Amino acid sequence: MKPGITYQKENHLSMAEFREILIASSLGERRPVKNSARLEDMLRHANLIITARLEGKLIGIARSLTDTTFCTYLSDLAVHAEFQKQGIGKTLIQKTKAAYPQAKLILLSAPKATAYYPKIGMSKHDNCYYLEDLDKLS
Repeated sequence: MKPGITYQKENHLSMAEFREILIASSLGERRPVKNSARLEDMLRHANLIITARLEGKLIGIARSLTDTTFCTYLSDLAVHAEFQKQGIGKTLIQKTKAAYPQAKLILLSAPKATAYYPKIGMSKHDNCYYLEDLDKLS
């Protein structure tokens, strides 16, 4: 772990800080950062949020939904662009997994990060599906 950075469970993060880290990490390109109500809901319904802070400033977040024993879905992994490639993302993943070690940690990679996860020891799964629009379901 990088010295001076504190990691903690922080399930009551402000929407403003959440928006800032999404934008600063480039994850904001794929998140509804202009819709405060959706961001509030994303925070309210997550039940495991691990943060990385340096001198109080939020520099990383792992936002997850978990049943605590079978699966943990890591929905957002965001590290401020100025602090990337320093092991912060990997530490956030480690702390997320350690919170509920029996649960399998699952995530969908951002397109720019697909090469990152195998490098840190995560396994790829080819059988993932998603449904964005209910009208597409036949």
